[in-house]
Amino acid sequence: MTKKLLIIATLVALIGGFIFATSWYRGTEAERVETIADESTNVLVPRHAMTLGPEGAKVTLVEFFDPACETCAVFHQPVKELMAQYPERLRLVLRYAPFHQGSDRVAKMLEAARLQGKYWEALEVMFATQRRWASHHNPQPELLWELLPAAGLELDMERMRQDFAGFEIDSIVKKDVEDAATLGIRKTPGFLVNGRPLPSFGLSQLHQLVAEEIAANYSD
Repeated sequence: MTKKLLIIATLVALIGGFIFATSWYRGTEAERVETIADESTNVLVPRHAMTLGPEGAKVTLVEFFDPACETCAVFHQPVKELMAQYPERLRLVLRYAPFHQGSDRVAKMLEAARLQGKYWEALEVMFATQRRWASHHNPQPELLWELLPAAGLELDMERMRQDFAGFEIDSIVKKDVEDAATLGIRKTPGFLVNGRPLPSFGLSQLHQLVAEEIAANYSD
C-alpha cells in the first residue's frame, strides 16, 4: 500500500470511528436521561413547575429555557402551535436553564409575576422585548421592571420586588438549574418528551418525537 493510500485509509478509519463514537454517546446519553426521568418524576416535573395543558395528558413536553436565549424566543410560538395541535393530549412543562448572565434574575421576575397570576402575560412581554434587555455584551434584565408595567400588565411592583427577593422563588430557580444539570441539559431550549430527549435539535425533530409519543399512548 502506498503512503498516500495509507493516509486515506487512516483518515477514513478515524472519521468512521468518530461517527460511531458520536452515535454511541448520543444513544447512551438518551438512555441515561430516560432512566433518570423514569426513576424520578420530581427531576422532570416537580410540583413547582409551571404547566400548560390538561394534567391528565399522556404526553408531557418538558422545555428547559433561558429567558435570554434567542432560539427559545424563536421556538416560543411554534411550541404554542404544537400545543394547539394536541389540545387534550399534550401538556407543556416549563423549566428554567438560565445559562446567560442575568437570566436567573429574569426567571425570578417571572415567578414573582406568577404569584400575582400574570405568569403567561409576563412571559409574552419578556420574549417580545428580549432584544432590548438581553444583549449578551451588555445584559440589562433590570429593564423588565419598567417594561412589564409599560406593556399594560397590572402588577403590584412593590410586592413583586419583595417576592423576587424571597427564598421560595430563589429555591425554584436553583432546583431547575440542578435538574437541568442532572438531565444533561447544556443548551437551550432543551426538550424532553415523556422523558425522551430529541435525537438531534430542530423543530421537525420535536414534532416527530411528540407525534411518536402521541401514537404510542393514544390508539386513535
